[in-house]
Formats: sequence, C-alpha cells, structure tokens
Amino acid sequence: MSIHLTSAAVKAFRRLLDREVEARGVRLLIEAGGCAGLSYRLEIVKTPPAEDKLFEIEGIRLWVPSAHLPLIEGLEIDHPEGLDDRGFVFRNPVARQTCGCGTSFAV
Repeated sequence: MSIHLTSAAVKAFRRLLDREVEARGVRLLIEAGGCAGLSYRLEIVKTPPAEDKLFEIEGIRLWVPSAHLPLIEGLEIDHPEGLDDRGFVFRNPVARQTCGCGTSFAV
C-alpha cells in the first residue's frame, strides 16, 4: 500500500500542522458524496484511531481507516501553488471517474 505526497503537499501539511497546538498529523477519509459518488476529506488529528493505518511521509503523519485503503492505492496528494491554487489535489489511479473539481471520484 502506498500513498505519495508531492513536496508542495508536504509544505502545505506542515503549514497546517504548525498552526495546531496538539496536532499529531492528518487523517484522510473517504465519504459518500460529491458529484462522482465518493469524496476525500482531510482532518487534523489530535488523537488518531488505533485501528487506522499510519503512513509517515517526509515527517508528515497521515492516518487512513483500513476500510478505505483499497479505494486509494497509489494515491498522490499535491498542493499546487500559484494564481489558480485550488488547495489539495488528489490523483487516484484506482478512480475510474472523477468530477471536474477533482474532489470526488468513483471506483
């Protein structure tokens, strides 16, 4: 199982986590919703669930519920910078369909 963070995503996560006093990392969740059926949600974690899988990538701790892992195998998270900065961008090789805004997908 692998998840990749671009260097821009690592910087963005560090900025977010530096603002949270007791933050231990980030949790990535997959929820029903969005125009394609499933959507990504990121939340700052102070106490991660013990059953989640932990990924440590360049000092960033990322927790994912085990049930969500098959939906994101090989996922890359980016955070483009520039005039059209959209926040975090998810590139999911498992997704067979994505919406125009890039925040929801179907498998």
